[in-house]
Amino acid sequence: MGKIFYIMGKSASGKDHIYARLAAHEGLGLKKLVLYTTRPIRAEEENGKQYYFVDDKELEEFRSSGNLIEARAYHTVHGIWNYFTADDGQVDLENADYLGIGTLESYVKMREYYGKENVCPVYIEVEDGERLARALKRERGQEIPRYEEMCRRFLADQEDFSEEKIAAAGITRKFQNVDLEECVEEIAEYIRQA
Repeated sequence: MGKIFYIMGKSASGKDHIYARLAAHEGLGLKKLVLYTTRPIRAEEENGKQYYFVDDKELEEFRSSGNLIEARAYHTVHGIWNYFTADDGQVDLENADYLGIGTLESYVKMREYYGKENVCPVYIEVEDGERLARALKRERGQEIPRYEEMCRRFLADQEDFSEEKIAAAGITRKFQNVDLEECVEEIAEYIRQA
């Protein structure tokens, strides 16, 4: 039986970079689990790679067909942005292992849907000052920087990823992303042993 290795952590903790490195890691052979969002695509993103960028109508189609696993709506300074996971045929645990990325809340829903034994948490941590510096650098690189949204996400993450919520989700191991290469190798070893 395959497993879903689910990366999560606060904004600007390096999740996307870690996800990309693990997905490309030949020795792991992981298939990508691509989530959906209704937020605007960022300059460095491609549709179907980081997310499937869709509209509210497509979200409602998954909901009405019964194929919506989990969904989160964020009230941003630019309107409501939805992130969601759908049972769209991507996952075949009989034949493969997968790599996913999301929030603590989405991890819990994935675990409920696919089974605790099939979904393995990969929690990424970065010191808050470093995280804020990374977020600001990323936002400055956008064609239209959204600093207010960056700040909202930073503050919301303090609550969304509280130590109490992490413990309630059953996460006991955390990976420190101080050095990207070391962090990726530590996670790769964790995956090999799972």
